[in-house]
Amino acid sequence: MKDIFSSITKKYERFNVISSFGAYKLWLAGMMRQAPISLADDVLDIAGGTGDVTFAVLRASHPTHIQCTDLVPEMLDVARAHLASEPRTPAGDATCAGVPAAFEVVDAQDIPYADESYDAAIMAYGIRNMPDRPRALFEMYRVLKPGGALVCLEFSTPPNAAWRALYNFYLKHLIPFWGGLITGDKAGFVYLTKSIKAFPDQQGLANLMKQAGFAEVTWKNYTGGIAAVHVAIKPEGER
Repeated sequence: MKDIFSSITKKYERFNVISSFGAYKLWLAGMMRQAPISLADDVLDIAGGTGDVTFAVLRASHPTHIQCTDLVPEMLDVARAHLASEPRTPAGDATCAGVPAAFEVVDAQDIPYADESYDAAIMAYGIRNMPDRPRALFEMYRVLKPGGALVCLEFSTPPNAAWRALYNFYLKHLIPFWGGLITGDKAGFVYLTKSIKAFPDQQGLANLMKQAGFAEVTWKNYTGGIAAVHVAIKPEGER
């Protein structure tokens, strides 16, 4: 998985735009509307990739600070390049909308931050690619403060049978086609298709979050359930 994403980094954003017909921007906007992030919050972006989610959080919520992490260094290099022309804090951190942002290579299954370090964690299209999802979710739970929220945007399962069949056809035939055409790596997008189809549905992901300790797990479907945003809260008083 790491090799796949490192090889397509420079064309990854173009693929997202074309393959989703621009819908991924609507999903991201919906994610921001659901994310309970305030001005005083310190935010952790898990599997932050090229920085789309980090920049959306900064512009929508203006938190105190955001830490953008990803397993693939090449992805973070693109995120840093996007931020290169932004102003900087006196400490030298890059900023976006006046908010400090930092970048670090991190495996979400072994997050190198202290317990209860963050007010919110946010993640898009990340948990599906993690071999040990329960461990990754527990790690996110661990670094959140009590009352903190995990907000997760991920591909999901359309509840409507006809829409689901059409979507499955698109996944099987057109995602590899677009991926091969845009990035030259058709095989990588065959993997992408298989990972989406094998991923738990909305309730399945909610169950994984609850097993990690989260409570008040809710979700909202977008584009008929092709994508869903889950919000999971770490209970007050939990450690």
